[in-house]
Amino acid sequence: MSDGPAARRGPGEPWGSVSPFSIKTKLGALVVIAVLITTGLSMIAVRTQTELRFITVFSMIATLLITQFVAHSLTAPLDEMNAVARSISHGDYTRRVRENRRDELGDLAETINRMADELEAQDQQRKELVANVSHELRTPIAGLRAVLENVVDGIAEADPETMRTALKQTERLGRLVETLLDLSRLDNGVVPLRTRRFEVWPYLSGVLKEANMVASARGGMASGSGSHTRTDVHLHLDVSPPELTAHADPERIHQVVANLIDNAIKHSPPHGRVTVKARRGSHPESLVLEVLDEGPGIPRSDWHRVFERFNRGAVSRPHGPGSDGGTGLGLAIARWAVDLHGGRIGVAESDRGCRILVTLPGQPSLPS
Repeated sequence: MSDGPAARRGPGEPWGSVSPFSIKTKLGALVVIAVLITTGLSMIAVRTQTELRFITVFSMIATLLITQFVAHSLTAPLDEMNAVARSISHGDYTRRVRENRRDELGDLAETINRMADELEAQDQQRKELVANVSHELRTPIAGLRAVLENVVDGIAEADPETMRTALKQTERLGRLVETLLDLSRLDNGVVPLRTRRFEVWPYLSGVLKEANMVASARGGMASGSGSHTRTDVHLHLDVSPPELTAHADPERIHQVVANLIDNAIKHSPPHGRVTVKARRGSHPESLVLEVLDEGPGIPRSDWHRVFERFNRGAVSRPHGPGSDGGTGLGLAIARWAVDLHGGRIGVAESDRGCRILVTLPGQPSLPS
C-alpha cells in the first residue's frame, strides 16, 4: 500500500480538519473563484444597472477575503515548521509538527518530524556510547589496580602469576577500548563477532574468579562507579557436563556473564549465593546459561523493562553492604552482546530471587 494522503490522517482525526487539495489546486481554485465573483458581479451590475465602481469595490473586497483565508491556511503551518526547526537547531528534539494536512505542506511536516526522530535517536546513541564506554572500562581498570596495589603494599609478590594476572587485565582493557568504540555502529549491525570454540568450565571459572578479585579489591574503597563491592556473597559455578564446549565470541560472552553476576550480587541478601549454570543447548556447540540469585526478584510486570538502558528496577535500595544502585547499563549491554550472537536473553520463572536465562545458538549449521 502506498503512503498516500489518507495514510497520514491520524487515528480519530476528523476528515474536516484535513485539506483534500494540493497547494497548486488551491491557488488555481483561488483564481477561478476570483474570476467567477468578478464575472457574476458584472452580470448583476448590467441587469440592475448598478454603477461599475460599486461592483469593482465589492469584487476587490470579496477577492481579498478569500485570498486572506487561503494565505492563512498556507502560512500558519509554515510558521509552526519554522518554530520546530529553530528548536531542533538549538538541540531540542522533542517538538514535532502537526501532520493534519494532505498537501505538500503535509509532506514537509512529515519529513521534518522524521528528521527530528533521527536526530533525537542519534543524540541518545551518542550519550549511551559514552555511558557504555565508562561502564565497561571500569572492571579491567579496577582489576589491574587491585593487582598493582597488592604488589605495592606487599600483600602479594610480583611473581610471574601475579604479573600474568595484571597482563591479562591490561590486554582485556585494550580489547575493550577497541570493541567499545564499535558501539557507535551498533544499530547498523556492523559490529564484528570473533567466534571460536572454547571450553566452558575453565572459561566461566576465570570470569567468577575475576569477579571475586575485583570485589575484594573494591571492598576498602568508596565506590560510586556502579559496580559492586560485595565480599559476602558466595559465587557458585555449575557446568554439566564438565567437558562442555561452546562456539561464541568469548569477549562478548564475558560481558554478558560479568554484568549478570554484577547485577545478581548487587541484589543478593547478606551472605547470599549467586549460581551460574551452564548446559548444552539443542544445537551443536550451543549453550544455555543461567544466573540465579537469592534476592527479592523482579515483578513480572517489570520483566519487559529489565534490559532497557538506565533502568535500575523497582528496588529502592541495594541489598547488603557495599552494594550501590548501579548505572542501569549492565543488563542492557548483556542483551546487546546476546543479540549480536542471534541468541535470546530474558527473565525466567524462579521459586526464589531472580533467574536470568541466556540461550546462545552456537555454530551455525552449513547448508547441505
